[in-house]
Amino acid sequence: MPNVVVVGAQWGDEGKGKIVDLLTQYADVVVRFQGGNNAGHTLVVGGEKTVLHLIPAGILHPGKSCVIGNGVVCDPEVLVTEIEQLKARGFLKDDKQLVVSLDAHVIMPWHQAIDVAREQSMGQGKIGTTGRGIGPTYEDKVARRGIRIRDLLDEARLARKVKDRVALAREELARLGAKADLDEAAIVKKYAALGRRITPYVTDASLWLHGALKQGKQLLFEGAQGTMLDVDHGTYPFVTSSNTVAGNAVVGCGLGPTAVDYVLGISKAYSTRVGSGPYPTELKDDTGERLRKLGGEYGATTGRPRRTGWLDAVALRYAARVNGLSGIAMTKLDVLTGFETVKIAVGYRTGGKVLEEMPSDPELIERCEPVYEELPGWTEKLEKLRTWDDLPPRARAYVKRVEERVGVKVIGCSVGADRGETILVENPFRPGAK
Repeated sequence: MPNVVVVGAQWGDEGKGKIVDLLTQYADVVVRFQGGNNAGHTLVVGGEKTVLHLIPAGILHPGKSCVIGNGVVCDPEVLVTEIEQLKARGFLKDDKQLVVSLDAHVIMPWHQAIDVAREQSMGQGKIGTTGRGIGPTYEDKVARRGIRIRDLLDEARLARKVKDRVALAREELARLGAKADLDEAAIVKKYAALGRRITPYVTDASLWLHGALKQGKQLLFEGAQGTMLDVDHGTYPFVTSSNTVAGNAVVGCGLGPTAVDYVLGISKAYSTRVGSGPYPTELKDDTGERLRKLGGEYGATTGRPRRTGWLDAVALRYAARVNGLSGIAMTKLDVLTGFETVKIAVGYRTGGKVLEEMPSDPELIERCEPVYEELPGWTEKLEKLRTWDDLPPRARAYVKRVEERVGVKVIGCSVGADRGETILVENPFRPGAK
């Protein structure tokens, strides 16, 4: 049985958490490998809603191990809150169920202050960050001045590193005309206490995962955000601060590339984007507002209304290429019920030419107009359907057309928010078997 990576194939918010939660029953370990608490995975099980920001979606399954890898930037205060909330609801009964990498970098108070101050100073050029300090934390990591989880466990070391970094943070905030309460002693005391609180969970995650593989455990890697927000392969600079593509799954947890066997891309049946940046199929009309309302398109982390549009097969083909997608799971197919026609962008028109592949220049993407293929819609409700053959013929035709245009098989569709409201045509942990 293979190890599976789940990644967003659009601009994030594709419903990865729902699919990870569904597939966890076939895995032994779920691994989060990048991003931070700027991501929110919403799960609905038995009508009860759970929003997770750091802990992998598999935590709702008893007996499954969940790992936060070295590629994640971790706000320990958010992590402790998430742990406490899960325990209060009867989850995470065994502390051994959660593993946190000693080498994950820590989001500190100055990271959040700098993030907010920079965004406010940019005016019309805003990136659209969540203000959670993600970008500045990754900057410190690359600049080799970051604070890691292991540093929280040694108060003297933490005090030394905080003193060195706070001075630089104060200088930058002053240049930005912002103020922040950066009391060194208070920060050290608070974060050392947080370190003690998460001590039961921290270890060498790379070594732990290597041991799990040697024991024949099945791994499910959980990505955050989406392909078009990847810092290298997305619509730069309107991207997140980490590599969201499948290639980072092993880098972000300390395994080699041979640990991955299957890559599953998650795509909505339409598309959404949060924040600024090019988005060719965006609908700024009544149809876009209808998609937003029917799909409940508001950020799980920020509550911001998402930009909405028709599905973009050009962008999906690009995602298939840079991730090496083995299959696609399509979420929120039920949201399209009731539309007289549904559209798929099959090309971009610019300068009198029609492009069939995603341009590498984001500024060119900004000037592109989508070329649509239009298909008849359907009126039948989908929520109670559980097999592919149960779907209305027009809904099946829509999914198959997306499959043809992208060149990757659609192995499942979600027809509602609950865990059980998903049609799995093929199980990625058992390729070829239904």
